[in-house]
Amino acid sequence: MTLLFVVIAVIVVALIFDFTNGFHDSANAMAGPIATGALKPRTAVIIAAVLNLVGACLSTEVAKTISNGFFDESLITPAIVLAGLTGAIMWNLFTWLLGLPSSSSHALFGGLIGAVIVGAGVQSVNGSVVVSKVLLPAIAAPVVAGLAAALATRILYRATRKTSSAHSDTGFKYGQAFTASLVALAHGTSDGQKTMGVITLVLISANMQAAGTGPYWWVVLAAGLAIGIGTYSGGWRIMRTMGKGIVEIETPQGSAAGAAATATILASSHLGFGLSTTHVATGAILGSGVGRRGSEVRWSVARTMLVAWLLTLPAAGLVGGLAALLADKGVGGVIALLVLLGIGSTVIWVVSRKHAVDHTNVTDSREVMVLAAAVPDTFAADSGRDSADKPAKTKGAA
Repeated sequence: MTLLFVVIAVIVVALIFDFTNGFHDSANAMAGPIATGALKPRTAVIIAAVLNLVGACLSTEVAKTISNGFFDESLITPAIVLAGLTGAIMWNLFTWLLGLPSSSSHALFGGLIGAVIVGAGVQSVNGSVVVSKVLLPAIAAPVVAGLAAALATRILYRATRKTSSAHSDTGFKYGQAFTASLVALAHGTSDGQKTMGVITLVLISANMQAAGTGPYWWVVLAAGLAIGIGTYSGGWRIMRTMGKGIVEIETPQGSAAGAAATATILASSHLGFGLSTTHVATGAILGSGVGRRGSEVRWSVARTMLVAWLLTLPAAGLVGGLAALLADKGVGGVIALLVLLGIGSTVIWVVSRKHAVDHTNVTDSREVMVLAAAVPDTFAADSGRDSADKPAKTKGAA
């Protein structure tokens, strides 16, 4: 009975993580179309939610990598997985509060690795798989997507330089909506599977599923629904940063960035890589800014995001490791961990309401406010430098 309670608790928390993954990463697909007006905010998140659900049901290769490759399943317990999920959720919520598009995938990997090291020993982590399936793709994928987006953007602007601007803009709005939809579909095939892999890992560790097998159909469906509902909730704070904070995106750029990101994500999912769709989407947006002549890329914002990327694995791992110390205390420790997770999540949500961002004000500014100042400070600095060219609106800044 005790084991069953812990397994159920882990499955519920895993689906909660999947929900945070959805709203944390919805900007990857839809920030661009919303920023350019190609799609209305509510329409965009509905499309993304449906396609995330569909994408999650298309493949299970990434799920199999997580459940049968990263760790020694014989040494993993459900309590350890719960601790790892705690680290991932808290990092997701913290970076969402700051409006930073960090990687939900790497938060999950970091949290699990930290919890497994503390709870089962460093020998339980398959280092070669982590390097080949997580770390190397994290370096290569955004670079590939950025180069592809830069090249595609340059080609599109050259090909349409003699076309009337009104006609071209209308066509690219449709193109941007289409490529953004493909990114949402690809996101489902990649990130939706990670929660499937975690739940499968828990079932295997509890001897409720045979080792080496893929996720059950109900796991696939539940994970797809959770990430779809999370995507529908919007994740508007990160949407503002992705759509306005890095580059002032035009519709041709958005189309090129979406196409480059989709190709990169789908190829990586097919190969079973634990790819960060956030890294890919951000790299593609930066590449589109480089590809358009005269486009201002706010490199200070990009540097801040890079720091967040570098901190994700160790920060989530630290929280996951500390959580594992508590979860190892039996049912009482598991309950205490669940209570602390609930308190921490509630505090972050309450703080976020001080300067809320939603579908009504997501494009009003590129600054994300937390208490009394923009976070990070480089956002405010960039805003001041840009004010001579294009004053930033502050209504509803969050």
